[in-house]
Amino acid sequence: MVQLSNTGVYLVNGETLIPDGPQAEAQLASLGIHTDRDSAKQQTIAYGILQKHTVSRDGDLLRLRYDSLTSHDITYVGIIQTARASGMTRFPMPYVLTNCHNSLCAVGGTINEDDHMFALSAAQKYGGIYVPPNLAVIHSFNREMMAACGNMILGSDSHTRYGALGTMAVGEGGGELAKQLVGRTYDIASPEVVCVYLTGEPQRGVGPHDVALSIIKATYANGYVKNKVMEFVGPGVSKLPVQYRNGIDVMTTETTCWSSIWRTDDQVREYFEIHGRPQAYQQLNPGQVAYYSGLVQVDLSQVEPSIALPFHPSNVYTIAELKANATDILEKVERDCLEQLGKQGLTRGLAQKVRDGQIYVDQGIVAGCAGGTFDNLCDVADILDGHSVGNGSFSMSAYPDSQPNYLELVQNGSVAKMMEAGAIVRSAFCGPCFGAGDTPANGELSIRHTTRNFPNREGSKPGDGQIAWVALMDARSIAATAINGGRLTAATELEGIQYRHPKYFFDQGIYEKRVYNGVGKADPDAALRFGPNIKDWPSIPSLTDDLLLKVVSYITDPVTTTDELIPSGETSSYRSNPLRLAEFTLSRRDPAYVGEAKAVQKLEVAREEGQMEPVAQELSGIYEKIRTLPGQESFDPAKVGIGSTIYAVKPGDGSAREQAASCQRVLGAWANLAQGYATKRYRSNLINWGMVPFLVEGEPTFSKGDYLFIPGLRKAILEGSDSITAYVLGADVQPISLSVGSLTQDEKEILLAGCLINYYRSQM
Repeated sequence: MVQLSNTGVYLVNGETLIPDGPQAEAQLASLGIHTDRDSAKQQTIAYGILQKHTVSRDGDLLRLRYDSLTSHDITYVGIIQTARASGMTRFPMPYVLTNCHNSLCAVGGTINEDDHMFALSAAQKYGGIYVPPNLAVIHSFNREMMAACGNMILGSDSHTRYGALGTMAVGEGGGELAKQLVGRTYDIASPEVVCVYLTGEPQRGVGPHDVALSIIKATYANGYVKNKVMEFVGPGVSKLPVQYRNGIDVMTTETTCWSSIWRTDDQVREYFEIHGRPQAYQQLNPGQVAYYSGLVQVDLSQVEPSIALPFHPSNVYTIAELKANATDILEKVERDCLEQLGKQGLTRGLAQKVRDGQIYVDQGIVAGCAGGTFDNLCDVADILDGHSVGNGSFSMSAYPDSQPNYLELVQNGSVAKMMEAGAIVRSAFCGPCFGAGDTPANGELSIRHTTRNFPNREGSKPGDGQIAWVALMDARSIAATAINGGRLTAATELEGIQYRHPKYFFDQGIYEKRVYNGVGKADPDAALRFGPNIKDWPSIPSLTDDLLLKVVSYITDPVTTTDELIPSGETSSYRSNPLRLAEFTLSRRDPAYVGEAKAVQKLEVAREEGQMEPVAQELSGIYEKIRTLPGQESFDPAKVGIGSTIYAVKPGDGSAREQAASCQRVLGAWANLAQGYATKRYRSNLINWGMVPFLVEGEPTFSKGDYLFIPGLRKAILEGSDSITAYVLGADVQPISLSVGSLTQDEKEILLAGCLINYYRSQM
């Protein structure tokens, strides 16, 4: 089904695979081909697109400028506020501001709609594109209106992926978008490219989520494609409709790859023609001989309906193997999940979903950029046609991903079929993907064609004694389960289903009537519209020569998600208010964090104000230990910054939301300590907010509550030191070695300045 190669591979004429190794040169020569690996690397689709967008390069470092940017209403206020504070006067490229996350405007009073009006005024003032609430989810609008073959799009949502449409798209933290808005570049070491070679054709009833989950299962845990580009090629590509490709592509984020790109064909040409943008198409194929650093082979004909059990998209089983050993698998998942949450007294009951040898679920959801596509919902309608989802505890909702899509589903009868079966059809909204829509009851199991199933992604609050379980499945199998009263059913088990596969028509007039397009029409005299919850970023100090850090949270989970660092869901209403949002930092994982971080911050504020007496009194024992260190006899506490830090084994999996870092920063954090960082985007967020991304070798010798003293840190960062000596000031004073990995010159200067805003402001 999915096989990984342990070597690189040459791809000849887009068809023939030759594994790298001693025999590769001879095999290529037998085909009349003489090339070297470096030359062949330049024949990938990804390489050509990256070269086109490289403004300059410094050795292996690429400095990129994107064709357009995109954000939604959880992130755009902070980005625009950062760019304004950094000197932005207009949007230098098309910037799409969608409103698909905080669309429930009753939540938080006027807060959400205030943000939407801020975005409209920003689009008018700076020359952007404003997409009103309920009109389209972020990625659907960009697919329909912004993607173009050979282009690059940078978005502040982690699922920014338009590779199936020939667009290399990247999800990053808001700081990286702010850099583009002030005319700077996105800097990255030239990424490796992995070949994803598709063959065969999916079985009837197997959908894009089944393929995506199979790939995620094979690549996530081993980091096979981490921070790399996944390039989809092979004869199987043309066996997939474009919307099917989009559904696979958007889920590549969950492999932790950096971006994705697909070869294009006449189906992609037709997609752009339907959307009134034929000029956006060009054929993209690798060159005659392309070299890839890895190979993922996917036989589409062998993919089976699958399910990702709580609490990660990589926790994948085929539906058949789950049903064959349901009780044992569900009991294990339940134990692992409750251990991960570290909570007592939560409702157990996942394994109790097995009744009379069958698994029964309580809810089915098909939504967002992955689930709510035209093809998915047409197939859902055909499965539900003439059936009922029942009037018991099971419920089902569908969210078309855009208003043009919704209209076409109405006109071809799909909406009627879903509604007649008892399914609820809602407007375009991303809420079910992050815990703000269709929250199940306590103890219930929800199956969802959405992007993630992290804890709380269904809206429950384990910290308050609530828990619901989310499993990811393809829309077709969700519909099959619905017509069987919630009994878990793979779509391949159904007989006699007539899939219509109706032709898709696109009414661009819907957007023309409602979307504000101010590209090239910036009005500097237009006023920004602020709501009472929209606040400027607080003042952030620059990095001192020496630093004193207190470890206020110590997390030993294998991976810490951004949802645990700053919760999604109900907190999203406060995204435009840095200090208010910061009150939720680590609230799900370490509720004591905020109070302890504030206590440390209070000491730093006193130091900055020259009020050293309470600081010296609080830290007298710590300062005495520092004075025993070599070269610290004349140590001056007034010159040493004081900050908090967290330790986590591998933080940052999941969302691109910069608030995962900025909320720590506004509470006085100055660093993270980690064995490694789950994603590039989280590490970038730390740097852009002036937090040093320390790496710890081996098991830490410090504990929660310990102080770490790091002398000469500013100098070490500026000089690019491979190893930075720090001292653990516990019962005994112990030296430890830290590192920060590779930093660009700009990243060094951002850390020294204290944050991205300070860095750009100093250059104005």
